Amino acid sequence: MSTKKPSSRVSAVKKKTAPVETPAVKSKSPAKAAPKNGKAVATETEPSSAALLDGIPATDDVSRQAIRLAFLVHDVSRIRRAAYDQLMKPLNFTRARWWVLAHLSRHDGMMQSQLADVLEVGKASLGSVVEQLESDGWLERRSDPSDKRAKRVYLTRSAQPFIKKMTLEEDEFNKRILVNLNSVDRANLIRLLSLVKESLQQFAKSSDTE
Repeated sequence: MSTKKPSSRVSAVKKKTAPVETPAVKSKSPAKAAPKNGKAVATETEPSSAALLDGIPATDDVSRQAIRLAFLVHDVSRIRRAAYDQLMKPLNFTRARWWVLAHLSRHDGMMQSQLADVLEVGKASLGSVVEQLESDGWLERRSDPSDKRAKRVYLTRSAQPFIKKMTLEEDEFNKRILVNLNSVDRANLIRLLSLVKESLQQFAKSSDTE
């Protein structure tokens, strides 16, 4: 029994419809770490305390403790900022704007340059925040009587009710996050963190002079 040979037309169609291989496109995303012991190893974008501790001898307790403390301070600061932003979000008010009002509530009429130094921000950055608050009616700038080129910043009457409300909100916020510390714990924490802050300030000054 004879078999039919495929026509040249069918062969041509098959040739035309043959899949064309495209070059592989390299992914821009970083490759994941290879599994280890059957478990995926997570890649890290920032060094962790565990990663840094791996390079320190287990007998060097002081250095290992210092690294843990440094990461703990960093984490507490970062998480507190995020939580505080959540507190401010319903009020449609940023943390930077509130800090300006809070400082002026204790030192109304400060020079704008002095306020920048107290808040430890650049004069240009503070200037934009002050302009926003002034346009919204929360504060006003007046020329200094002894130096017309200098500006002093004053709260307006409309800012007072908001400051009172925010003071109560922040007090409740602090009670919640410090609930596990008694008055003695808080006093000790303030004292110890103040010592660390002082050392950091001295380090920054010495670095500037080098």
